[in-house]
Amino acid sequence: MTKGHSEGTQIVTFGCRLNTYESEVMRGHAEKAGLDNAIVFNTCAVTAEAERQARQAIRKARRENPQARIIVTGCAAQVNPDSFAGMDEVDLVIGNDEKMRAQSWQPALALHTNEKVRVNDIMSVTETAGHLVQGLEGRARAFVQVQNGCDHRCTFCIIPYGRGPSRSVPAGEVVAQVRTLVENGYREVVLTGVDMTSYGGDLPGRPSLGNLARRILKLVPDLERLRLSSIDSIEADDDLMRLIADEERLMPHLHLSLQAGDDMILKRMKRRHLRDDSIRFCEEARRLRPDIVFGADFITGFPTETDEMFENTMRLVDECGLTWLHVFPFSPRPGTPAAKMPQVARNVAKARAERLRAKGHERVLAHLDEGIGATRAVLMETPTLGRTHQFTPVRVKEEARAGEIIPLRLAAHDGKSFEGLRAA
Repeated sequence: MTKGHSEGTQIVTFGCRLNTYESEVMRGHAEKAGLDNAIVFNTCAVTAEAERQARQAIRKARRENPQARIIVTGCAAQVNPDSFAGMDEVDLVIGNDEKMRAQSWQPALALHTNEKVRVNDIMSVTETAGHLVQGLEGRARAFVQVQNGCDHRCTFCIIPYGRGPSRSVPAGEVVAQVRTLVENGYREVVLTGVDMTSYGGDLPGRPSLGNLARRILKLVPDLERLRLSSIDSIEADDDLMRLIADEERLMPHLHLSLQAGDDMILKRMKRRHLRDDSIRFCEEARRLRPDIVFGADFITGFPTETDEMFENTMRLVDECGLTWLHVFPFSPRPGTPAAKMPQVARNVAKARAERLRAKGHERVLAHLDEGIGATRAVLMETPTLGRTHQFTPVRVKEEARAGEIIPLRLAAHDGKSFEGLRAA
């Protein structure tokens, strides 16, 4: 959860990088409209826990700010608006499409309406605008939304019902926004979306994500670092693979939406890949870029998952050479097919998650051990914390300016991050 303020408006963000970007768009709309004395909650619907945390934060905000106007938006609000509208603490619920429209943040609409729920059918949305964000408050890197929504129906996922169909931002608009961010001093830009590798399928000529990345790097030569958020490796296009091999400004760090390492579970999840596909992709990407590092999302305790099936996921971590693991015990979302399947006991799902996280920690330790003694260019996020090109955290005692890239010798680590020393 992150918080931010614009003149009289506080924005509380839950969930993904796309939500972070969209909060900045809302911040800009609120500032231009002169919205005052409002608290906006940009919610996440990925897990039941994410919704619980949002409700808890809303109740706390009301206790601490009895006169504020509380507005709830985001995926959880889109999927289940009535549940938030039913909270006495909430004044207004708006949908994921509405939150990106400037008129929604006019004080007359946001503060003085008798209409408590303003959520339209997200499935009717056909375009994603290239909203211009000048920068992200308090962040060293900037995020640019290139795609929204998803046309796939993984059986565990509620997000398509919160985000709508897949739609892409035209490449020219993306390039223009990246150029503006670089002109405003950002050294690194992250491309983000719900299903990024589906980029371009709805645009003339059907340009790929790799094609978009290539255009950005060619047309914005002053951009020092380009990073991708989560991708579906089975849809990685030839252009993207060539960039991995040839373009140093594309960061050697990819976060993969893998979810499981057992073929039967992957089929029941309705994923588009099997375990061998994941292994082949990682092997090929590492052949093209030996220093590449992978993160991955996993769900443990998916319905019908046996101990043997889970062990296949455990083995996949080593077989793919993964480093940064995001692990979630399965959380049934009402309205999804997986919620109706035979469930794995919650305590079993949680125990498997802990084992997989421990495996991930072993992989992080190996990665950190391997890096000791190297000198890396580190983008500083705060005066004392930065990240390497592989997204590895580096802490420094000698403070630096957030946003600058400095050479640091990786002298030691504490199991989570490197200790960096100024390179001579």
